[in-house]
Amino acid sequence: MSRARTVLVIGGGAAGSAVTVLLRRADLTVDLIEAKDDWNATAGSGITLQGNALRVLRELGVWDRVRESGFAFGSVGITTPDGTVLHVARDLRTGGDDLPATLGMQRPQLQRILIDAVRAAGASVRLGTTAEILGQDAQGVSLRFSDGGEGRYDLVIAADGLGSTTRAAIGITAKPEPTGMAIWRIAAPRPAGVTRTDLAYGGPAYIAGYCPTSDTTLYAYVVEANRDRASIPPQTYADEMRRLTRHYGGFWPEISAHITDPAKVNYTWFDRMLVEGSWHRGRVVLVGDAAHCCPPTLAQGAALSLEDAWVLTQLLTGADTWDDALFQAYYERRIARVRPVVEASVQLGQWQLDGVRDADVPGLMGRTMTMLRDLP
Repeated sequence: MSRARTVLVIGGGAAGSAVTVLLRRADLTVDLIEAKDDWNATAGSGITLQGNALRVLRELGVWDRVRESGFAFGSVGITTPDGTVLHVARDLRTGGDDLPATLGMQRPQLQRILIDAVRAAGASVRLGTTAEILGQDAQGVSLRFSDGGEGRYDLVIAADGLGSTTRAAIGITAKPEPTGMAIWRIAAPRPAGVTRTDLAYGGPAYIAGYCPTSDTTLYAYVVEANRDRASIPPQTYADEMRRLTRHYGGFWPEISAHITDPAKVNYTWFDRMLVEGSWHRGRVVLVGDAAHCCPPTLAQGAALSLEDAWVLTQLLTGADTWDDALFQAYYERRIARVRPVVEASVQLGQWQLDGVRDADVPGLMGRTMTMLRDLP
């Protein structure tokens, strides 16, 4: 092309930040808009990053900061509700042998690292800003912004999450659907003996687990059948989570003692969604949760979103022409990897909802994670 290509990224989460950094590295002009005034306001409590997520973070140039900020480990423990360890399994290194199998970190810290990378890359960032698509043709997309400005771009990348308004605006009707489960989460101080994820099955919840997120912190969670959110006043969130966790032993009494502030407890339903057929309409393309989401039973949500950004950037920067064929190639490359992860993540939860006692959980998890060792 005789002029520099221009890209608008809508959404500043993991996928939007990653694709912005990677495109700027290729010397494309990138503007990023984020609807929230505070980019880090709802970053959440903690996150478990498998090796294939770490592989992309290394490509972004932020791996050293991530490693210093998080807590790396290589196994998962299965316990009884009273804390008795039944089995310790080695985690598969899905990012390759030169990266940890798993790293936990505080989600706000990951967001801060990505924000810093976006700003260092030289992208234009506007917070508290949304966009309305006015029209598009074979060469680009015209938009009006909520701050009153207008713009035209060669490409718009919709990274605006599960409830993506951009997805709906371009006529893709897929919406997230609840799976029947919900999760309580909180960040808390890390007991000295917690050096990996432990999962307790049984008791009053389907799963009670925790993940170390630094030398001094962890995030803890309990998974139960979803309830009507309106029936749970936010001021009771700490009481509700503590009511569930008090039935668990091991490190749980020490963790539960810190579940006191309802404002620090997060309650969300598990959702599933997979946009089928294509992830674009014209010059608008979806990445991350705007295109797919799954329960965190395999801890792959952020990893898949980061991979989307990496793959899309490879295709965009390696092509002279941005057209339907390129965007369809992006979809076909990603759907073959994303679909089995979404389906496996949902199946793991469904087996619990249905009370299936002889389900091949290790086999399904092993097959899915082995697939993820391959480059996306």
